[in-house]
Amino acid sequence: MKKLMTATALVAALAAGSATAQEKVMIADPSWNGARAIGQVLAAIINGPMGSEAEVVTGMNQQPVIYAGMDKGDGSIDVHPDMWMPNWQSAWDQYVDGNQTIATNEGYPGTSMLYVPHYMSDKINSIDDLKNPEIAAMFDTDGNGLGEYWAGDVTWASTKRWQIKFKSYGLDSLWEPKIISADTFKAGLAAAYAASQPQLFYYWTPEALHVQYDLHMLDEPARYDGCEDVDLDAEDWLEVSHFDCVIANNLVYVAYSKSLEQRNPAVAKMLANVKFDGLEIAGWIQEMFDNKRDPQEVAEEWIADNKDLVDSWING
Repeated sequence: MKKLMTATALVAALAAGSATAQEKVMIADPSWNGARAIGQVLAAIINGPMGSEAEVVTGMNQQPVIYAGMDKGDGSIDVHPDMWMPNWQSAWDQYVDGNQTIATNEGYPGTSMLYVPHYMSDKINSIDDLKNPEIAAMFDTDGNGLGEYWAGDVTWASTKRWQIKFKSYGLDSLWEPKIISADTFKAGLAAAYAASQPQLFYYWTPEALHVQYDLHMLDEPARYDGCEDVDLDAEDWLEVSHFDCVIANNLVYVAYSKSLEQRNPAVAKMLANVKFDGLEIAGWIQEMFDNKRDPQEVAEEWIADNKDLVDSWING
């Protein structure tokens, strides 16, 4: 009887451990389409061929909250699908290198540049052109004497970087940032294109915007030692920071709570093995958000068409 009770307890413990090891995975839903597309593909892999459970947490787009949630490891949020570096160097220093509570896969390359519509390429080609008051006046929509450029969403670290760059280039006396959501910006860009109106904006790759519109990238000064010296966490970040060169190519990661290594080790292993390609991500964005297809359907189709690759992520 004692042996039977011991065996029964062992089975119960193993069952409890198995249940814990398959805990539901919560994926953040940041406010740009690349992150949303990646999140949908990861969820479809977990819910599909992995036979586990994942949920994309809509509205979870405040990046400091996402990183803090992954750091806690309590399952409130487990995955950031598109961590841009070095935009979030402070989070990397604190959680990846410091607390060692967040892990990442091998990143894919991304770019961050300044653009105008191609129909303005005969007037604007470089940062130097933006120093012309007549050029800046073309972008002044509210009559306050300052041209406007889209610097990004209020929650993005890159939004601070572009304000630092404009100050460092000596442009802040002629230009002011528009800090609005990506969706609001894109609606305004569509209207501007329809009327051939001026627009100046930061954007990145991969993104379907480069397929939708003919964009003209502005030249910036080359990088040199000391050209990028920023402290985004300082109270007076704009005053103490300096950045007067082109942004180096980013590396973009899937970041996940290391607590998944105990709570759902199979998913943690898959996330560590994932390796994305920018062209594939752009294709997902095009299908999910521009062609307005069901994101889950797009993700499942891609998984079925790339079974060997997905299996290598799961089993590798």
